[in-house]
Amino acid sequence: MTHSWNDDVRLAHVLADTADNLSMDRFGAIDLEVSTKPDMSYVTESDQAVEAAIRRVLKSARTRDVVLGEEQGEELGSTGSHERRWIIDPIDGTSNFVRGVPVWATLVALEEDGEIVAGLVSAPALGRRWWASKGAGAYTGKSFMHARPIRCSQVSDLSAASLSFSSAPSWEQIDKADAFWALARRCWRTRAYGDFWSYMLVAEGAVDIAAEPELKLWDMAALDVIVREAGGRFTALDGTDGPWGANAVATNGRLHDAAMAYLGHFPDDGADDGDDGAHDDDDAEDPTDGPTAGRSSSGGTVSRIDFSRSRGGSDAT
Repeated sequence: MTHSWNDDVRLAHVLADTADNLSMDRFGAIDLEVSTKPDMSYVTESDQAVEAAIRRVLKSARTRDVVLGEEQGEELGSTGSHERRWIIDPIDGTSNFVRGVPVWATLVALEEDGEIVAGLVSAPALGRRWWASKGAGAYTGKSFMHARPIRCSQVSDLSAASLSFSSAPSWEQIDKADAFWALARRCWRTRAYGDFWSYMLVAEGAVDIAAEPELKLWDMAALDVIVREAGGRFTALDGTDGPWGANAVATNGRLHDAAMAYLGHFPDDGADDGDDGAHDDDDAEDPTDGPTAGRSSSGGTVSRIDFSRSRGGSDAT
């Protein structure tokens, strides 16, 4: 009998419902509490609250499972087993969330025996949700029972392909800016949809190639299985399958070799391939509003930032 992860996918929907309620309640709030982590990426009260809420549900519903989250790190389950691990990004696209841009999402993935077997992406401000599990296909819809299947495109030539990315300058950090722009010039259309959305559009067949040069596991885990179950391919820039590298390229499968011919990045290229990056859209410039010091979940210094002026002050909604 084929193994099914339907119960886990249903639970992922419960986790997403919980996350959506919390994040939407604070999206657009003029008093949203925003800080910077040591790597200068943003973290908000909502990132912390969403992850904490997801952890509470998992601690009750999946007591044996490990939980890895962006904000609070890894916590073992009741048995100490590493067989199953939930991987959580409470808000992917925090910079968008902070500035009132609706392109952000909660990412939930399940790893089992070293393989991502289920994943869900919920973008409540867009009114969209996507999910998949191993061998069961990929779907989009409002809920587990109200969904339609999705598939990657059949485009097989770069001249007819649509390419999406998050930040063009970030390719300079791995000395791939020239290669990235060369690929962009070969493609029919190039847009910076950014973050999770680029990859979900690949899974839906609306975009054919998505790539980013610096990512973390929680940025990619849920996206990986959804793209694969939609018929696409998801690898690191060194060609390793899955979300286990420090970067990603996802395609409809037919274009993967062509995209990798431009973007392939290997240790002997001379750039640092260490897993120390994050979604570039979550990076922030040095704050200028006189932040006060706090502490991050990893023990580093956190700086508070006041965004009320940039978001319309007391008139913002």
